Amino acid sequence: MSVLTAWREKCIITCALTGSATFPSQTPYLPITPDQISDEAKKACDAGAAVVHVHVRDPKTGMPTADLGVWRETLTKIKSKTDVVVCCTTGGGAGMTPEQRISVVPEFKPEMCSFNVESMNFAVFPIAERIKEWKYPWEKPVVEMSKGLIFQNSFKDLEVFAKTMYENNVKPELEIYSTSGIWNAGAMLRFGWLKFPLHMQFVLGVLGGTGNTPWELIHFYDEAARLFGAQNFTWSVIGIGYPREFHLGAMSAIMGGHIRVGLEDNIYIGHRELAKSNAELVAKMVRIVNELGRDVASPDEARKMLGLKGLNKVNY
Repeated sequence: MSVLTAWREKCIITCALTGSATFPSQTPYLPITPDQISDEAKKACDAGAAVVHVHVRDPKTGMPTADLGVWRETLTKIKSKTDVVVCCTTGGGAGMTPEQRISVVPEFKPEMCSFNVESMNFAVFPIAERIKEWKYPWEKPVVEMSKGLIFQNSFKDLEVFAKTMYENNVKPELEIYSTSGIWNAGAMLRFGWLKFPLHMQFVLGVLGGTGNTPWELIHFYDEAARLFGAQNFTWSVIGIGYPREFHLGAMSAIMGGHIRVGLEDNIYIGHRELAKSNAELVAKMVRIVNELGRDVASPDEARKMLGLKGLNKVNY
């Protein structure tokens, strides 16, 4: 579809509820427990999000976890409260093995999951200078450790991840942090590991990845359209931090793409003003999208647009 006409389609807003690289000491509004995360999912959907991107955390310590018991409780509670599309992480958190990261897919068979397609530096260590008091003892060491972190997504891992997703009828959402991610996706298409249509999410602003400026977004879209043909993929954008979350979201709305917001990516609703909930971020993005002449998609409309299997076919 031409970028000149794609803006007429409804815009899918995804809300990333908690993440693994946002730390409880950064904001008191970060959801941690299954109850808190599921409540935030419901509120985000009510505010206009069609999709929620979910990580889970140890309810006692706030630390990101791959515990399938915590996953089960969280996913079950989300489903009991809202019909929102759930996109589970397979990026996990620092120190998790590939086996731990992918385990959520065969266990729960969600409608979507993230699929990180490149190895990279992934760092958050500069925030250590800005936090004066730490809520949990694990936080500061993990933040500082990220200075030496390599986020591993080898081709060996990618083959297993892709196979597992397709075997369980789970839509992969390709997380693209640099141009190499687009080319890696092309390689996986040639290998037969991926198939059209793709759904790509351009992640702009991670320290270790590409910058979060308008030029990068245009470049990513142009490269993907050149390599794959615009008719063969849907796409979304993440702008890390304030105000880029809203700037790049507005650009995506104009260009006919989709948008992710949420406390995983940005904790501010205004200049130095903490967002008090994920729903607050969603509501602001909905207003921007509407002012630019687009409507936002409902969960069922998003399912149709992305070719998802439906909530009745998940395993939770």
